[in-house]
Amino acid sequence: MKDKLALLPTSPGCYLMLNELGDVIYVGKAKNLKNRVKSYFSGAHNKKTEKLVSEIRDFNYVVTNSEQESLILEFNLIKKYAPIYNIRLIDDKSYPYIEITNEKHPMLVVSRYQSVDKDKRLFGPYPNSTLARQTLKLLQKLYPLRRCQPIGKKPCMYYHLGLCLGPCAHENVDYEPNIKQITAFLKGDTKDVLKTLETKMVELSNQLEFEKALEYRDMIYAVKQTTEKQIMSLNDFKDRDFISFAYNDDDIAIHILMMRQGRILDTHQTVISYMDDPKETFLNYIRSYYEKFLFPDELIFDNQIDESILSLYFQNKFLIPKIGDKKKLIDLAHKNALEDLNHYFKLYRVKEEKLNDQMEAIQTIVSNKVNYIEVFDNAHLFGTAPISGMIVWKENHFERKMYRKFHLKTSTNDDYSSMKEVLYRRYQRLLVEKQLLPDLICVDGGKGQVSAAKEVIDGLGLRIPILGLKKDKYHQLEGYVFDEVTTIIDKKHVLYAFLGKLSEEVHRFTISFHQNTKNRKDYQSILDNIPGLGVSRKKKLLTNYKSLDEIKQANVTDLRQIGLPDKVIKAIKEGIS
Repeated sequence: MKDKLALLPTSPGCYLMLNELGDVIYVGKAKNLKNRVKSYFSGAHNKKTEKLVSEIRDFNYVVTNSEQESLILEFNLIKKYAPIYNIRLIDDKSYPYIEITNEKHPMLVVSRYQSVDKDKRLFGPYPNSTLARQTLKLLQKLYPLRRCQPIGKKPCMYYHLGLCLGPCAHENVDYEPNIKQITAFLKGDTKDVLKTLETKMVELSNQLEFEKALEYRDMIYAVKQTTEKQIMSLNDFKDRDFISFAYNDDDIAIHILMMRQGRILDTHQTVISYMDDPKETFLNYIRSYYEKFLFPDELIFDNQIDESILSLYFQNKFLIPKIGDKKKLIDLAHKNALEDLNHYFKLYRVKEEKLNDQMEAIQTIVSNKVNYIEVFDNAHLFGTAPISGMIVWKENHFERKMYRKFHLKTSTNDDYSSMKEVLYRRYQRLLVEKQLLPDLICVDGGKGQVSAAKEVIDGLGLRIPILGLKKDKYHQLEGYVFDEVTTIIDKKHVLYAFLGKLSEEVHRFTISFHQNTKNRKDYQSILDNIPGLGVSRKKKLLTNYKSLDEIKQANVTDLRQIGLPDKVIKAIKEGIS
């Protein structure tokens, strides 16, 4: 998580917090993704945020072109996933649209819809409803339509103020010129209007009418924010996938922006390795992807793939836009693919190469291919609760399902005897059950522990190399023991981090197990070790006698009367004497 946080971009966008099951539990938007997401994992938070952070195991993100776009995408993602920690926007509320009503005498109104009829004339949605309403008021002044509801029999106040075209006063009203002006304005043609508003604001300011000047300033801000171009939603209500990719010498990142009913609702992100042609790999992946999922109305590609080749794969269901909003969206998909590739390279590929170097260093020491390692550690406290823990490193990761715990039977505070017992039990069983044996055994300790382990492995007729994880007086890894030779490792050496990781994990696992075992023993009674004295009989005994001294003094007849057989009575007398 720490490495992934460090690689976050400073761009605007949305982030999705995931729990251990991979479910989306929170969706948020940010002006700066790096700063916002990192803030969850530093500093103090309220109880709700602390609970959210405690459940986060991973996160994904999508880069947008602006904060406005991130607001719209956040809304769409919350509606799709209904994350448990999102309260805002998860109910029946929605972002507002500015609508020209579809009727004989149209009105200009602010509307909200959960699902939108394709025949409606809508602009938006707009994340800020206050600014949308301010823009509406300005448009009603500049390009009036109908204001009265219902239409009266005589001209109303709006008509006399020039804010209504007056279907109540005129039999035939031509709304079309003003509708065209409103449409152009809400699609971004605001230059003349803004210039007029700015001129008026300056005039009022020079006349020291600052309150009125502030009103015009607010109108200018509302117009700019409301008409800021965002491409997260297109009001043509079609289903489209915007598909792009980016690649380097080893990997290809594929990013799909999924538009449903004219809104970007989700993304699909993947990074895969390729052997030959990255473009061929991309096409094969996409073709396989749409064998599992329904085709949308359109597949939108960028110009990285020749149109003639795309037609062989997708016939006439694709488009390569050159201008307009679709071009901006496919460019955004490509921007995210580049981000995914760069992120993957820094987070995983570099880590993978480092791990390969570590494994090669191990293999050089033991002169053997190493893919499967078992690591052992012992723990006890002055001979009490002696246990051993085993962890497994397999195929370049900790295989936690294969971890094992051992209660030691024959040894107490003798670490060498403990090592012999646990290794004999482990590998004698693997031999009997004909299970796969590890390529390398690591033991926590120096030459003594390695010698004890080697004695057992040799005695079983096995040829498995044994490596000792040697600690210093502060119980920190300082080197390794192999073939009776101790080697101190420089902390900058590639092997130090890997062996240190094995040492820390086996110690964590073993100490945790030991603590649990010791706690159980701390609460055990001497009566727990008496044969034949189960839970029911022990309950009868403790109900009738308040202490061990009273039990010692009780005669055989008294003990028989509470239902204990003579054999158990004898064991009790011998066990607590």
